[in-house]
Amino acid sequence: MVVLSQPALDHYSLIKTCNKPTSLFSGIPVVDLSDPEAKKHVVKACEFGFFKVVNRGFPMEFINRLEAEALRFFNSPQSEKDRAGPPDPFGYGSKRIGPNGDVGWIEYLLLNTNPDVISYKSHSIFQENPQIFRSAVDDYISAVRKMACDILELVTEGLGIEPRDALSRLLSDEKSDSCFRLNHYPPCPELQALSGRNLIGFGEHTDPQIISILRSNSTSGLQISLRDGTWVSVPPDPTSFFINVGDSLQVMSNGKFKSVKHRVLADHSKSRVSMIFFGGPPLSEKIVALPPLVGEGKESLYKEFTWCEYKKSAYNSRLGDYRLGLFEKSVQPTDHHLVKAPLFSKD
Repeated sequence: MVVLSQPALDHYSLIKTCNKPTSLFSGIPVVDLSDPEAKKHVVKACEFGFFKVVNRGFPMEFINRLEAEALRFFNSPQSEKDRAGPPDPFGYGSKRIGPNGDVGWIEYLLLNTNPDVISYKSHSIFQENPQIFRSAVDDYISAVRKMACDILELVTEGLGIEPRDALSRLLSDEKSDSCFRLNHYPPCPELQALSGRNLIGFGEHTDPQIISILRSNSTSGLQISLRDGTWVSVPPDPTSFFINVGDSLQVMSNGKFKSVKHRVLADHSKSRVSMIFFGGPPLSEKIVALPPLVGEGKESLYKEFTWCEYKKSAYNSRLGDYRLGLFEKSVQPTDHHLVKAPLFSKD
């Protein structure tokens, strides 16, 4: 029997709770990447902002090996894990999410996706089994980056944009500012005392990058917010991948695609392990609407900014803030503004 380590329940009073979900949502778009019409389906799914991809042919041994190594790390003594933290931003983190007061029932590893740039904190992560864990991470990142690029090329094809790599080149660039996070949400027996409420593992937010690719184990907990503000639970599927449209892609599509708020709830008896690739452009890249999506009476909805500028702005905010608000040219009548929190009040 594996005994899962879990962070002590200090700061418990600071971790938010929410009503317990009643059922799993069946309306998540599913895109079969082997379908000859996949490019049309991907564009439609990006308009929803969150979808599942199947039939990618992703090597399952990469997934199984990485999950095993991640659990080995998270199950190790707290003193060993702490040597890889606190995050700066890379490394091991527990409970605290970002620098501005957000907390959750979570521990995580945040890693740079560039194998030539390993932070000092990350060295201790791979110290015990450097060949095994580092190899598992590198193999997975290489395969999932390729998947992200393929999906983005389907997007440009579906939109009729040339060149085909107008988006994917930003992730394949050697200066791409992508990152990779392994999340562990330990079981929380104390949830039984919350009278039917759930503990927030990772608070509501949108991803600031271009695209995020998520894979998790069979434990549920992921929720997305629909356009009317309703939170729904995503059925877990450990053999498939879920795609999030990022804030940057929303801007580059001139609002055609939507970055969807999502969060994760803790479970009282089972641990949840997830792995997320965040595809980001080079820091100097200008985030602007793609030319075919502006002009001929269509104006850009957003001010021009670099990824570095937006990343700094997002880092200085809190999770639940509507981060794109600072970069809109004018107030748009969208659901974001109906539920918008004061900017920089939360990360």
